[in-house]
Amino acid sequence: MGARLVVGCAAVTPSTTPTTASLTDRRPDVGRERLLADRVPPPHFDAESFDTYRTDPRYPSQQAAVDRLRQVAATLTGQGGGRGWFRKKAPVPAVYLDGGFGVGKTHLLASLAKAVGPERSAYGTFVEYTNLVGALGFRPTVDALATRTLVCIDEFELDDPGDTVLMARLLRELTDRGVALAATSNTLPESLGEGRFAADDFLREIQDLSGRFEVLRIDGQDYRQRDTVTDAAGLPDDVVRAAVAGTPDATLDDFGALTRHLATVHPSRYGALLDGVGLVALTGVAPLADQDVALRLVVLVDRLYDRDVPVLLGGAGESVLFSEQMLAGGYRKKYYRALSRLGALADQGRERLPG
Repeated sequence: MGARLVVGCAAVTPSTTPTTASLTDRRPDVGRERLLADRVPPPHFDAESFDTYRTDPRYPSQQAAVDRLRQVAATLTGQGGGRGWFRKKAPVPAVYLDGGFGVGKTHLLASLAKAVGPERSAYGTFVEYTNLVGALGFRPTVDALATRTLVCIDEFELDDPGDTVLMARLLRELTDRGVALAATSNTLPESLGEGRFAADDFLREIQDLSGRFEVLRIDGQDYRQRDTVTDAAGLPDDVVRAAVAGTPDATLDDFGALTRHLATVHPSRYGALLDGVGLVALTGVAPLADQDVALRLVVLVDRLYDRDVPVLLGGAGESVLFSEQMLAGGYRKKYYRALSRLGALADQGRERLPG
């Protein structure tokens, strides 16, 4: 009995080091309804609309795109409940927003989805839709999305032939069932500022759907004026640990342990993995040798960015994550996007450090 009392006392003795939650302790169980309910514009765009998009008078195509998307929204919402009438009387709108990095394509896509309404529209990135198919199956995904008036696909990616074919089939079946479409894609970083756009690649890859899409070219400069890749060094691991100690909405994980944990969670659940998290801290950040691991990290970074969750990166920092071979390979657009977004989130994290 005495031994039991000693153990019990040890269990309740207050620790001198506040404990911090860990992402590796989370295994979110996300059902079909949550997966579909999450198909809305990310919180990053909660306050945005067509009215908050600031057009640059030097690039008239920006105002032209806003005007056309307002027309699309009016068309899709002006029929009351008569979607059947709409199917019979008018072509189903399908628009592709074509432009360089940082010209506001995602802002406009999110504004279109919000103007049509959350009950009528579905919004997600290309990867989120492929993950949705992986979680629900192809036919259930088509049936669920076919109940919407509009499906928006942000960052349509052309680097995986299998996924591109899958998405082209999904979009074809949705348009055949009267669903309007809107999509965006980005140019590769080496093409920024050169006036090269992705429309030709997009239309070629979706083949028989290409004639259904109206291309809205959006010229302009990157409003963020950020370098694509940041070179900020990682923080000392002890600084990262001290910064989040006792912070209620922070998580603290070893980078290697987190990347291993991501392999056990379906990517469609990475958003739920971040529920209630206001700051993510990682120690021991190091280069990634395996491409599968790197691609899972890209998805997590996208979900962090969608939710404006700052990060603190210990170890080597973000600039070493992806090898030169990865940055020159077929998935380079994903990796450059992740570096840009992770750099922005790391800047936000450093602003929260004392002093």
